[in-house]
Amino acid sequence: MLNSWDKWMAKKHKKVKLRCQKGIPPSLRGRAWLYLSGGKVKKEQNQGKFQELDSQPGDPKWLDVIEKDLHRQFPFHEMFVARGGHGQQDLFRVLKAYTLHRPEEGYCQAQAPIAAVLLMHMPAEDAFWGLVQICEKYLPGYYSAGLEAIQLDGEILFTLLKRVSPVAHRHLKKYKIDPILYMTEWFMCAFSRTLPWASVLRVWDMFFCEGVKIIFRVGLVLLKCMLGSQEKLKACQGQYETMELLRSIEPRYMQEAFLVQEVIELAVSERDIEKEHLSQLRRWKETRGELHCKSPPRMHGAQAIMAAEPPSRQDLKQNPTIIVEVPQTTESQTEKGKTTKKTKTEKIKDTKNTSPPPNPYPLPSDPALPSNNLSPGESQHLQKDTPLQGSNQSLSSTEHDTYL
Repeated sequence: MLNSWDKWMAKKHKKVKLRCQKGIPPSLRGRAWLYLSGGKVKKEQNQGKFQELDSQPGDPKWLDVIEKDLHRQFPFHEMFVARGGHGQQDLFRVLKAYTLHRPEEGYCQAQAPIAAVLLMHMPAEDAFWGLVQICEKYLPGYYSAGLEAIQLDGEILFTLLKRVSPVAHRHLKKYKIDPILYMTEWFMCAFSRTLPWASVLRVWDMFFCEGVKIIFRVGLVLLKCMLGSQEKLKACQGQYETMELLRSIEPRYMQEAFLVQEVIELAVSERDIEKEHLSQLRRWKETRGELHCKSPPRMHGAQAIMAAEPPSRQDLKQNPTIIVEVPQTTESQTEKGKTTKKTKTEKIKDTKNTSPPPNPYPLPSDPALPSNNLSPGESQHLQKDTPLQGSNQSLSSTEHDTYL
């Protein structure tokens, strides 16, 4: 799919969408996210831009705030556990580069967890362009001063809730619980600080493909599950009790299989969101006047982003990030490899005497290999490359995600 991305997106987008709903394989997730978001194209069209921003000192006003936030992002993940470790350094570089890329917007604390999740799946430069696409295409205006875009989306969520779960809508209205109180972190961090890790990855797979409607659907499912029946509401008769309930969502509702299925089945489309967006925008202008921050139009998913900025085939070409040098063959190995003509009887004798090839990755239970079967160079090569000896470079998560 990645090798002919433009064709798949143009002719078989439904299949791409189904694959994202099913879950992107961990080994491909980082690359797929970059292609879906349009970050890959942005990177190719702006060669050297990240390195240029990375080399600049940055605005001290933002650098101090970013440094204070570094240790708060996934503190138990091995990439970010060490103060000043490679994960925190890359996170600092990505966030600093964004403040230089969009000085009028600067830095918002909710960008840090977004950038951290991206860094768990891709190198710093790719994570930077992924962050740019999320801030400019998927969630425009979310991280600007005044948080006007998030307030508008809060009102959209509340209106859509009336259709999805009238019981929950009535309860929140009765106790005057404003959407901004419970949905800000959900939406601004794309649920990365709310859901279990496996669910975060599945939600992000769909979010990159289908856009912000996935974030709305997740929010609606959680509200419906927690406040959608009179039985559940008996325990939270008041604003404080309701907020406490929404801060501690039952794990069964956030469980990967349940949540993903509910999100897929919930009938809320981008058309519904855009229709309600226009309605809320009119209401905002009537009550509060013009928006202070004019954000670009929101793109609803990968297909809309690609249609708005059609990429060239060169922009979509896959470039390996790791190049393995093939060891040169020696003369002796070449001579051994040369085939000689043998008679039928010699071939039969050879097959009788030939022992099965040694397993290069033996298990502890396997009999020890005779050392004379291998040359010193070959045995050294096997010891070096055997994966069973363990590595401290793998990322700690349920799916062993690593962009390598």
